[in-house]
Amino acid sequence: MIDLKAVAVDALYLAALINPLSKVSVLLEFAPEYRDRRFLWLTVESTAAAAGILLGVMILGDWFLRSVFRVDLHSLRIAGGTVVFWVGLNALRRGVFFEHDAHAHIQDIALVPLACPMIAGPATIAACIGLKAEHGIWPSTLAMVIALGLNHLAMMLSPSIGRSLGRLNLFGPLIRLTGLIVMTIGTQMVLDGLAVWIATHQR
Repeated sequence: MIDLKAVAVDALYLAALINPLSKVSVLLEFAPEYRDRRFLWLTVESTAAAAGILLGVMILGDWFLRSVFRVDLHSLRIAGGTVVFWVGLNALRRGVFFEHDAHAHIQDIALVPLACPMIAGPATIAACIGLKAEHGIWPSTLAMVIALGLNHLAMMLSPSIGRSLGRLNLFGPLIRLTGLIVMTIGTQMVLDGLAVWIATHQR
Protein backbone atom coordinates (compact mmCIF):
# COMPACT_ATOMS: atom_id res chain seq x y z
CA MET A 1 0.00 0.00 0.00
CA ILE A 2 1.32 3.42 -0.97
CA ASP A 3 2.08 5.81 1.89
CA LEU A 4 0.48 9.01 0.61
CA LYS A 5 2.15 11.14 3.28
CA ALA A 6 5.59 9.92 2.20
CA VAL A 7 4.63 10.48 -1.44
CA ALA A 8 3.60 14.07 -0.66
CA VAL A 9 6.90 14.75 1.14
CA ASP A 10 8.90 13.23 -1.72
CA ALA A 11 6.91 15.23 -4.27
CA LEU A 12 7.67 18.49 -2.47
CA TYR A 13 11.34 17.53 -2.27
CA LEU A 14 11.46 16.85 -6.00
CA ALA A 15 9.56 20.06 -6.71
CA ALA A 16 12.17 21.98 -4.70
CA LEU A 17 14.93 20.37 -6.77
CA ILE A 18 13.11 21.15 -10.01
CA ASN A 19 12.66 24.72 -8.74
CA PRO A 20 9.66 26.03 -10.74
CA LEU A 21 10.71 29.65 -10.19
CA SER A 22 13.77 29.10 -12.36
CA LYS A 23 11.51 27.94 -15.22
CA VAL A 24 9.28 30.98 -14.74
CA SER A 25 12.29 33.31 -14.92
CA VAL A 26 13.42 31.74 -18.21
CA LEU A 27 9.94 31.81 -19.74
CA LEU A 28 9.49 35.46 -18.80
CA GLU A 29 12.28 36.30 -21.23
CA PHE A 30 9.96 35.22 -24.03
CA ALA A 31 7.01 37.45 -23.05
CA PRO A 32 6.28 38.64 -26.62
CA GLU A 33 5.45 35.07 -27.62
CA TYR A 34 3.09 34.27 -24.74
CA ARG A 35 0.04 34.62 -26.99
CA ASP A 36 1.39 32.09 -29.42
CA ARG A 37 0.23 28.46 -29.25
CA ARG A 38 3.89 27.49 -29.29
CA PHE A 39 4.08 28.55 -25.65
CA LEU A 40 1.47 25.94 -24.68
CA TRP A 41 3.28 23.32 -26.71
CA LEU A 42 6.57 24.34 -25.10
CA THR A 43 5.31 23.61 -21.59
CA VAL A 44 3.78 20.28 -22.63
CA GLU A 45 6.83 19.17 -24.61
CA SER A 46 9.34 20.07 -21.90
CA THR A 47 7.29 18.39 -19.16
CA ALA A 48 6.71 15.23 -21.21
CA ALA A 49 10.39 14.97 -22.15
CA ALA A 50 11.49 15.45 -18.54
CA ALA A 51 8.95 12.85 -17.36
CA GLY A 52 10.34 10.34 -19.85
CA ILE A 53 13.90 10.99 -18.73
CA LEU A 54 13.10 10.73 -15.02
CA LEU A 55 10.96 7.61 -15.44
CA GLY A 56 13.72 6.01 -17.46
CA VAL A 57 16.38 6.72 -14.83
CA MET A 58 14.11 5.43 -12.07
CA ILE A 59 13.68 2.14 -13.90
CA LEU A 60 17.19 1.64 -15.28
CA GLY A 61 19.33 4.37 -13.74
CA ASP A 62 20.87 2.51 -10.81
CA TRP A 63 21.62 -0.57 -12.91
CA PHE A 64 23.01 1.57 -15.73
CA LEU A 65 25.29 3.55 -13.41
CA ARG A 66 26.67 0.47 -11.69
CA SER A 67 26.91 -1.90 -14.65
CA VAL A 68 27.99 0.41 -17.47
CA PHE A 69 29.80 3.34 -15.85
CA ARG A 70 30.85 1.61 -12.60
CA VAL A 71 29.49 4.62 -10.69
CA ASP A 72 27.79 4.42 -7.30
CA LEU A 73 24.74 6.48 -6.40
CA HIS A 74 26.62 8.47 -3.77
CA SER A 75 29.01 9.72 -6.47
CA LEU A 76 26.03 10.95 -8.50
CA ARG A 77 24.66 12.67 -5.40
CA ILE A 78 27.95 14.48 -4.86
CA ALA A 79 28.16 15.55 -8.51
CA GLY A 80 24.50 16.55 -8.63
CA GLY A 81 24.75 18.43 -5.35
CA THR A 82 27.77 20.34 -6.64
CA VAL A 83 25.87 21.41 -9.74
CA VAL A 84 22.84 22.44 -7.69
CA PHE A 85 25.05 24.42 -5.30
CA TRP A 86 26.63 26.29 -8.23
CA VAL A 87 23.23 27.08 -9.77
CA GLY A 88 21.98 28.39 -6.43
CA LEU A 89 25.13 30.47 -5.92
CA ASN A 90 24.72 32.01 -9.37
CA ALA A 91 21.10 32.89 -8.58
CA LEU A 92 22.08 34.36 -5.21
CA ARG A 93 24.85 36.51 -6.66
CA ARG A 94 23.42 37.52 -10.03
CA GLY A 95 19.67 37.08 -9.68
CA VAL A 96 19.36 34.61 -12.56
CA PHE A 97 19.15 30.81 -12.68
CA PHE A 98 20.03 30.41 -16.32
CA GLU A 99 21.53 32.63 -19.00
CA HIS A 100 20.31 31.96 -22.50
CA ASP A 101 20.96 33.21 -25.99
CA ALA A 102 19.10 36.45 -26.48
CA HIS A 103 18.42 35.46 -30.10
CA ALA A 104 16.86 32.11 -29.20
CA HIS A 105 13.18 31.51 -29.91
CA ILE A 106 10.67 29.89 -27.62
CA GLN A 107 10.60 26.61 -29.57
CA ASP A 108 14.38 26.30 -29.20
CA ILE A 109 14.36 25.84 -25.43
CA ALA A 110 11.76 23.08 -24.92
CA LEU A 111 14.20 20.18 -24.69
CA VAL A 112 17.40 22.08 -23.89
CA PRO A 113 17.63 23.64 -21.42
CA LEU A 114 14.07 23.35 -20.02
CA ALA A 115 13.48 19.58 -20.09
CA CYS A 116 17.14 18.80 -19.47
CA PRO A 117 18.99 19.96 -17.46
CA MET A 118 16.59 22.46 -15.84
CA ILE A 119 13.78 19.98 -15.00
CA ALA A 120 15.50 16.61 -15.32
CA GLY A 121 18.90 17.72 -14.06
CA PRO A 122 21.64 15.87 -12.16
CA ALA A 123 20.08 16.51 -8.76
CA THR A 124 16.58 15.45 -9.83
CA ILE A 125 17.94 12.35 -11.54
CA ALA A 126 19.95 11.38 -8.44
CA ALA A 127 16.91 11.99 -6.23
CA CYS A 128 14.63 9.86 -8.42
CA ILE A 129 17.09 6.96 -8.41
CA GLY A 130 17.43 7.25 -4.62
CA LEU A 131 13.66 7.44 -4.05
CA LYS A 132 13.07 4.38 -6.21
CA ALA A 133 15.68 2.43 -4.25
CA GLU A 134 14.14 3.54 -0.95
CA HIS A 135 10.39 3.43 -1.64
CA GLY A 136 9.91 1.39 -4.80
CA ILE A 137 8.90 2.33 -8.32
CA TRP A 138 5.21 3.19 -7.86
CA PRO A 139 5.42 5.64 -4.92
CA SER A 140 8.45 7.27 -6.54
CA THR A 141 6.69 7.58 -9.88
CA LEU A 142 3.65 9.13 -8.23
CA ALA A 143 5.83 11.65 -6.38
CA MET A 144 7.63 12.49 -9.63
CA VAL A 145 4.35 13.02 -11.50
CA ILE A 146 3.04 15.34 -8.77
CA ALA A 147 6.26 17.36 -8.75
CA LEU A 148 6.24 17.68 -12.52
CA GLY A 149 2.57 18.67 -12.38
CA LEU A 150 3.35 21.49 -9.95
CA ASN A 151 6.20 22.68 -12.15
CA HIS A 152 4.03 22.47 -15.27
CA LEU A 153 1.35 24.56 -13.59
CA ALA A 154 3.95 27.18 -12.66
CA MET A 155 5.20 27.30 -16.25
CA MET A 156 1.65 27.67 -17.58
CA LEU A 157 1.05 30.54 -15.18
CA SER A 158 4.38 32.23 -15.90
CA PRO A 159 2.82 35.40 -17.36
CA SER A 160 0.52 35.89 -14.35
CA ILE A 161 3.27 35.06 -11.86
CA GLY A 162 5.64 37.46 -13.59
CA ARG A 163 3.13 40.30 -13.57
CA SER A 164 2.22 39.76 -9.91
CA LEU A 165 5.81 39.57 -8.70
CA GLY A 166 6.82 42.45 -10.96
CA ARG A 167 4.19 44.79 -9.52
CA LEU A 168 5.45 44.03 -6.02
CA ASN A 169 9.14 44.16 -7.02
CA LEU A 170 9.58 40.70 -5.52
CA PHE A 171 10.92 38.72 -8.44
CA GLY A 172 14.61 39.54 -7.93
CA PRO A 173 14.61 39.05 -4.14
CA LEU A 174 12.60 35.84 -4.50
CA ILE A 175 15.09 34.42 -7.00
CA ARG A 176 17.95 35.18 -4.62
CA LEU A 177 16.10 33.64 -1.66
CA THR A 178 15.33 30.56 -3.75
CA GLY A 179 18.97 30.47 -4.79
CA LEU A 180 19.99 30.25 -1.13
CA ILE A 181 17.56 27.38 -0.59
CA VAL A 182 18.90 25.62 -3.70
CA MET A 183 22.46 26.05 -2.41
CA THR A 184 21.42 24.46 0.89
CA ILE A 185 19.84 21.49 -0.89
CA GLY A 186 22.97 21.06 -2.99
CA THR A 187 25.17 21.15 0.10
CA GLN A 188 23.02 18.53 1.82
CA MET A 189 23.22 16.26 -1.24
CA VAL A 190 27.01 16.50 -1.21
CA LEU A 191 27.15 15.76 2.52
CA ASP A 192 24.81 12.78 2.13
CA GLY A 193 26.93 11.41 -0.69
CA LEU A 194 30.13 11.89 1.30
CA ALA A 195 28.58 10.22 4.35
CA VAL A 196 27.71 7.13 2.33
CA TRP A 197 31.15 7.10 0.71
CA ILE A 198 32.89 7.35 4.11
CA ALA A 199 30.68 4.63 5.61
CA THR A 200 31.36 2.36 2.61
CA HIS A 201 35.14 2.75 2.86
CA GLN A 202 35.22 2.23 6.62
CA ARG A 203 33.82 -1.27 6.36
